This record gives sequence, C-alpha cells and structure tokens, in this order.
Amino acid sequence: MSEDTTPKWRKDFPIEWGADNYVTRREFTKFLVLASGATLVGNGYFVLRRQEHGEHPYPSREIAREDELRPGQVKLFRYPTPDDAAMLVRLADGALVAYTQKCTHLSCPVNFIAQRGRLECPCHNGAFDVRTGAVLEGPPPRPLPRIELRIADGKIFAERVIGT
Repeated sequence: MSEDTTPKWRKDFPIEWGADNYVTRREFTKFLVLASGATLVGNGYFVLRRQEHGEHPYPSREIAREDELRPGQVKLFRYPTPDDAAMLVRLADGALVAYTQKCTHLSCPVNFIAQRGRLECPCHNGAFDVRTGAVLEGPPPRPLPRIELRIADGKIFAERVIGT
C-alpha cells in the first residue's frame, strides 16, 4: 500500500500552479467595472451632500457682544448648524473676522496663533492668513470659508458662509 502524501488542502483546492496567477480579460474587466462603479457611487454621495448645503439661506445668528473680545482674542461658536465649528477673531487693530474652523485639506480644526498672526492647522502644518483666509503654506487646496458678519446694537451676528 502506498501512502498518499498530498496535503489535504491541496485535495480541497485542486488548482494548477501554472494557472494560479493567470487572470482572464473577463475577470480583469469585471474588476475594473466594479471598482469604477464603486468610485462613481462614492463620489456621487459627496456631490449630493455638497448640493444639500448649497443654496440654502443661512440663518442670521447672534454670536457675541461687540465688547466681548479684546484684540488677539478668539471666540468659538457654531454656525450655520450646531455641527459646524467656527471662530470669531478680534485682530490687533480691532477688526473682526470669522471663519469656519475646518481646514480645507482634511477638515482638522484650525486654531488662531496670535504670536504669528495667522490661523494654523496642526495636522499637516497648514497655515492661513487671518485677514483673508488665504492659504499661506502647507497642503490646504483652498482658502478657509469666511463667515460674513453684521454688527447691530452692540451685537455681532453671523450672516452667511462665503467660499464653501
């Protein structure tokens, strides 16, 4: 009697080694179609999500009192929805600016660095001009979206987001 030395897994999966790495055109095309379809569906989700936030009217919301911040100080608030972090900055000359707090690179929180007079993203060393929101350095592809402000009766109101 001769003993069979073929491993059990080889009996369960009888694949010829010569054909093991061979991929047919049909299998490759099927993979490309499925991968392209998944990419299309994923991008479609983000396009539709962006359109949701598109042309909706922004609420006017009181965010601070005019005398609440001294030069170089920051107040964090939520605008236009309770899920959207934003910041109000009083500049050294007394001017007020407000921006969304999400970096345009990968949505990390942006912080005001008074010593440097700019907004910085600690995740990938991105930096923005505090007066304009323009990119100064790093990987962010776009300026920070600015929040339009209105001052009335000593109160500061957020009116709308510009540049989203």
